[in-house]
Amino acid sequence: MNRRTSNIFRRGPRASVRPHPVAMVDGLEHAGALDRVIRGVSTVVQRTLRPGRTKDALHGVPFGHPAHPPLTDLPMGCWMSAAVLDLMPSTAGTQLASQALVAAGLSTAVPTALTGLADWSALQRRQQRVGVVHAASTATATALYAASLVARRRGRDGAGRALGFAGLTALLAGGYLGGHLAFRQAAGANHADQIAHLVPLGWQDLCPMSDLPDGWPVVRRLGYISLFVMRDGEDVHVLTDRCSHLAGPLHQGRIITDDNADPCVVCPWHGSTFRIRDGSVVHGPATARQPAFETRVQEGTVQVRPIT
Repeated sequence: MNRRTSNIFRRGPRASVRPHPVAMVDGLEHAGALDRVIRGVSTVVQRTLRPGRTKDALHGVPFGHPAHPPLTDLPMGCWMSAAVLDLMPSTAGTQLASQALVAAGLSTAVPTALTGLADWSALQRRQQRVGVVHAASTATATALYAASLVARRRGRDGAGRALGFAGLTALLAGGYLGGHLAFRQAAGANHADQIAHLVPLGWQDLCPMSDLPDGWPVVRRLGYISLFVMRDGEDVHVLTDRCSHLAGPLHQGRIITDDNADPCVVCPWHGSTFRIRDGSVVHGPATARQPAFETRVQEGTVQVRPIT
């Protein structure tokens, strides 16, 4: 065994198998030096985006999934298309088309950034650390493309192309970090238990009715999953307990009523609000419905089955 191989084994498998970019991004998750910036930006975002329809729309509540990821396709698509044209021989036609694509990307970057800020403000700290660098990368790309557009319109096509390629580099770095957020850290994914895979078909015994306090949520287990259970007189409402946003424990949340006087539960982690009778989203940041169960009482025992 040579010295290089010996050193690899001494460092352990973690150091020997992880690609360098992955190690760098993993390091961002633990970069506590970013926390001061995060606290300042979070405070501004939360004071500016108050709970309500606008914030829900930015999260993507009306669409049933986050609005930010699909919107990123617009500026990225425009700017990458401009880069393709910039690799071609320069003509009046390609110059005009590149300008149009850069301008279109800049116009779509605004709603993309707003939706991203709304989602970022409701993430966990390690996700926010990666997210703030992702935002800085994409903001740098936007600034470079703005400078590129100015240069192109002033007839400095060479400078405009150079600034465009610099912007594309920053954009791709930001896109890589966005992929880490979405796929490695599961930001924006549905974190609720997938009951279709985990709950047997048909009615299942849950617990004695007499064990449930009236008007107060508790947690009960059904096989592999935890359930939010609340008795309301002779009715029992049951949802999966892991919040679909980031898996917060719903049974620890506040019980409120919506505008129609329906009882709702507010997740204690990030404030997502769900209607208890069917799990529908009343307010974000959650966008996915909370899985709900039908209930009935047979000989004093609460039985449940998933609502399909």
